[in-house]
Amino acid sequence: MIGLQVQALKVVFDGFTAVDGVSFDVAPGASFGIVGESGSGKSTVLRAICGLAPRTAGRVQLTGTAAMPDVASKAWRRQVQMVFQDPYASLHPRQTVDRILAEPLAIHGVLGAEARIETALDEVGLGAGFRFRYPHQLSGGQRQRIAIARALILEPQVLLLDEPTSALDASVQAEVLNLLEALRARRGLTFVMVSHDLAVVTHLCQRLLVMQRGLAVETVDAADLALHHVQAEYTRSLMQASAGFNRVAA
Repeated sequence: MIGLQVQALKVVFDGFTAVDGVSFDVAPGASFGIVGESGSGKSTVLRAICGLAPRTAGRVQLTGTAAMPDVASKAWRRQVQMVFQDPYASLHPRQTVDRILAEPLAIHGVLGAEARIETALDEVGLGAGFRFRYPHQLSGGQRQRIAIARALILEPQVLLLDEPTSALDASVQAEVLNLLEALRARRGLTFVMVSHDLAVVTHLCQRLLVMQRGLAVETVDAADLALHHVQAEYTRSLMQASAGFNRVAA
């Protein structure tokens, strides 16, 4: 199994510092969460890890392996894949599920596409009957399952999850989270998950990094978070916000 190490990561866009010196380690086969309000830089961290955002400074590397591929190289992308937030935007509307799943295999020169596509669909609970459907013929939950299958079809070791259930109905969110946890356990995957919802991220992740305005506030175990054993005032405010509100009847 392969883990992930991020050291002093900094991302700057046109003079604006989106991520400023963030560091964390994820053990092989573990699940790690990044939480914070909108604009805190958590999704930018994931994009920098997979090479979709520029790293101004810092280091990102895999652990538990002798191979040390460069970020954004083909070798890196075989090991590190990402599931995006919006399943309506992340799938090409004019491509069938079959072509969506076949494309990464063709790019990386992977043989046995037929068998891999069928296996990938079975793993996410859809089956071969979905191969030749278009995204508009699928529900939101089914689209996100296809996005997960696409990410897993290259058999990566690290999966980056950018709020994978936030665009889904509440009734579907638990199904997708349970699917992800089952896949992690079966494949020995390492997860890094971004969310603004503490309930969702603590359901899947063992440790969490709290971010605010591009900075790391604190790292806390999910069990400690559940017991309100946190140090930073900002983390406490996130917990209060996640608790929702009670409307007082007039």
